[in-house]
Amino acid sequence: MKKYFIIDFDSTFTNVEALDLLGEISLSNFSDQQDRLQKIKEITDQGMDGGMSFRESLVERLNLLQAKREHLDKLVPELKERVSKSFHRNEEFFRKHADNIYILSNGFKEFIVPIVTEYGVKPDHVYANTFEYDEADNITGFDQNNILSRNNGKARQIEQLKLEGEVSVIGDGYTDYEIKEAGLASKFYAFTENVARDKVLEKADHVAPSLDEVLYVNKMNTAISYPKNRIKVLLLENIHPRAEQILRDEGYQVETHGGGMDEEELLERIKKVSILGIRSKTQITEKVIASAQRLLAVGAFCIGTNQIDLQACLKKGIAVFNAPFSNTRSVVELAIAEIIMLLRKVPERTREMHQGIWNKSAQNSYEIRGKKLGIIGYGNIGSQLSVLAENLGMEVYYYDLVEKLAMGNVRQCLDMDELLSLADVVTLHVDGRETNKNFFGKDQFAKMKPGAAFINLSRGFVVDIEALKEAVESGHLVGAAMDVYPQEPKNNQEAFVSALRGLPNTILTPHVGGSTQEAQENIGNFVPNQIIQYINTGSTSNSVNFPQVLLPTLTNAHRLMHIHHNVPGIMAKMNQVFAKHQINIVGQYLKTNETIGYVITDIDKEYDAEMIEELKQIEDTIRFRVLY
Repeated sequence: MKKYFIIDFDSTFTNVEALDLLGEISLSNFSDQQDRLQKIKEITDQGMDGGMSFRESLVERLNLLQAKREHLDKLVPELKERVSKSFHRNEEFFRKHADNIYILSNGFKEFIVPIVTEYGVKPDHVYANTFEYDEADNITGFDQNNILSRNNGKARQIEQLKLEGEVSVIGDGYTDYEIKEAGLASKFYAFTENVARDKVLEKADHVAPSLDEVLYVNKMNTAISYPKNRIKVLLLENIHPRAEQILRDEGYQVETHGGGMDEEELLERIKKVSILGIRSKTQITEKVIASAQRLLAVGAFCIGTNQIDLQACLKKGIAVFNAPFSNTRSVVELAIAEIIMLLRKVPERTREMHQGIWNKSAQNSYEIRGKKLGIIGYGNIGSQLSVLAENLGMEVYYYDLVEKLAMGNVRQCLDMDELLSLADVVTLHVDGRETNKNFFGKDQFAKMKPGAAFINLSRGFVVDIEALKEAVESGHLVGAAMDVYPQEPKNNQEAFVSALRGLPNTILTPHVGGSTQEAQENIGNFVPNQIIQYINTGSTSNSVNFPQVLLPTLTNAHRLMHIHHNVPGIMAKMNQVFAKHQINIVGQYLKTNETIGYVITDIDKEYDAEMIEELKQIEDTIRFRVLY
């Protein structure tokens, strides 16, 4: 049986009501523009909800618009930029099924045909109203003999088409539902990608947050293998709103939660989540990963990933992405500020002032120019800190386990003891590997110069807190600055408990090294785009646990992703399946690490469900997905 799709235009094919947009153009020089536009919107909503007859709403809107033919020339380019995202990414569907797709709208052909025909819709499959003009090209009305200008016009138009087959209607308005109500369609999809109308949702056979959903339900070929609106995202710990917006724009369902979650809470919440976004507080344990039935990717919206069991993720085929560079500048600026404040003893002077003590003195207060800075860990942050510190006149030394190119006049120390004996300020920028626990303790503090300052902006567990407290209280250190701690509150409501509270000349900040608006927005842009790229194309560039594969997006091909245990013979078994089904391979990419093999295969012909099932059943398969 043939399948026909009857598709609305306004707020369905495009993400805007065209007459509303026309009003912004035609009323641009009217002093009461905003009042008229608001009235037009209200009338549109009443017509779409069924609260006003269509013809009545159309007459009133045209009277308010005061539009001319020339305004349509400006409207069409605007509408081309406002095609709904899911329609745009499924252009292939329109071209492939053009014979069975009709655009049925109470709008106007003058602006609809130029838009939809670019997607392969046939001009004679567009049914809509037409404008009437006076001699000065003012729009004066519409062809009142057109069926679609009348109440219940869409149902009457479908009746005239006499389509033989299964008819599905996709739209956002009550007039779209009237086709189903008249018994002329088998299913009405309430399209909610752009607007959701309660009265229309009540009448729907199926709510469709995107065109992907409609095509998925109908088992139609699409540009993707799974509707994006069914991909659930959970973002924790006040991740920047930019990340939420990017993921929503991609079509995903996004839920946010202000604080972190403990293991028990996360075990329940993660079961149906496909993408998880966290910062530093939430622990992604092996137990959590075992409970994650649909998880495809984890985004660490920070630098560190020690809060995530990367090996457990890897074994289950879950890619992890972080933001290794996005907050570098913010952390470096805080380090510079703390160096200055500690050597000027600003924390002590501030505390005294709050107590009413006026202690104006230059004693034990120093410029940083000419002082020696010792950087332990010369990665992205350490190296950038060295550049700024040197520009401020400091003499900079660094120590790292890995050979690194020194920036500027920075000097490398062959061992940490050498650095500790030289530095007036020691700052840690090491990673969160397990072996770094209590990396800096009593012995290291003892080797620091008397009167030196200590800063840790890296990981909380790398410093022995009791040893640091003793070094400050004894006067061996002039002061310290800490931004990270072995135990941190899960949210802003929990109390901060630490042996460091109340220490003299000590700066304590609540893990805000990367918490600037600029850094969080950068991270909010970077991490979601890496995840989207992975889900859409299979590229694992910048993943911290997967083999690195950077892939182009192909047209006229299908892409299959296969993740398996790193054992011999998997590729041979996969290719045997392709050969059995006479599938021609356009390209194939394999990367492995010690745990998994990651294969991307591009094929150039239609595949069947049997082939997909055989690929899934290959022994040692961890995960298989059709990307597009």
